Amino acid sequence: MTLRHVRSCFWLYGLVSALAMPAAFGQSPPLVVVEDRGSTSALPYYEALNLQPRTDRPTPRIDVPRPPATRFSEADMLPVRSARLSPGDVSRRVIQAPGLKPIFLVGDDDRSRAWLSKRADALRALGAMGLVVNVETVEGLRTLRQLVPGVPIAPAAGDDLAARLGLRHYPVLVTATGIEQ
Repeated sequence: MTLRHVRSCFWLYGLVSALAMPAAFGQSPPLVVVEDRGSTSALPYYEALNLQPRTDRPTPRIDVPRPPATRFSEADMLPVRSARLSPGDVSRRVIQAPGLKPIFLVGDDDRSRAWLSKRADALRALGAMGLVVNVETVEGLRTLRQLVPGVPIAPAAGDDLAARLGLRHYPVLVTATGIEQ
């Protein structure tokens, strides 16, 4: 490092300190014009944009949407169809998703109903939550819930989740460490 470099560093440090000092005391430093080449004002450009509010015309009324008179029910969410998912075999594989709570995907079909009946106790012990990714009616959803009492199950389209996890079939259990059937 040369003496000249050291001097320029001290000069720069001093300049920054001097500019920061007034700000530290709640004052702004005075405006310093470094160079004025006599340019023209930008005001005509801003005026051409016509950004000022117009007082000669009334502003249009914006109607706020009203909430529905009746509440929505779960039946309003049906049918649920997931085009990327169908009943079938799923190969077991390891994933790394720390913090992911166990979820399972099922549909309203014989294979899913048999899987739920067989795995009900394990799903309850894991604290898993179910997503019914293909279901047409409230009765179909009710039947699936009766197979695993105490386990939350909700209708939800599963295409996005299937794409992210590389799934094509269900029933399937997804945990923080793996995907299995």
